[in-house]
Amino acid sequence: MTLGRPLEFDPEIALKSAMDLFWCEGYKSSSLQNLISVMKLSKSSFYQTFKSKQALFQLCLQYYREVLVEQLSLELIESRSGKVFIRSVFENIANETDKTTPPKGCLLMNTANEFSQTDTEIARLVSSSIQSITSVFELAVKQSQSNGEIPGVQNPGQLASYLVNSICGLRNMIKAGAERTQVDQIVELTLSILD
Repeated sequence: MTLGRPLEFDPEIALKSAMDLFWCEGYKSSSLQNLISVMKLSKSSFYQTFKSKQALFQLCLQYYREVLVEQLSLELIESRSGKVFIRSVFENIANETDKTTPPKGCLLMNTANEFSQTDTEIARLVSSSIQSITSVFELAVKQSQSNGEIPGVQNPGQLASYLVNSICGLRNMIKAGAERTQVDQIVELTLSILD
């Protein structure tokens, strides 16, 4: 007995392609036709698998969060310390100023700016995603406080929120065209709070 036709495409590859388009163009500017084109799907396959543009966008936000949190968690595990991990994240973001392709910013912040709290479900997804990312930084701070690299008097959760907020602002500045020298100065000033 068969349970319908098997999928003739990789849903994760299609999802990543859609995420990249949303990330570059935004939700409103990503037409359904362009989405179907970059995902290499027929219209019927799109609707059968992803239901709607709105549902697809929500899946893309969830996918972005899962991939980013997994990547950051792995980098933290592989770093010599939480403080080294934090500095590495900021330096990697600063390096975006040197790339030849236009910086895309942060998908979560791009989404928050585009929707401006007009969609409660999207707002909830953005908020929970930022909290998931902040949790990784909080763990990094706690690790470095336990070995004396970061002063233990600072609240780990508040410090992690400050760092993530700084990352969001920094990526927006880079997207707006900030130069490397300015970005490096901001990074050093931001990270001085860890000393």
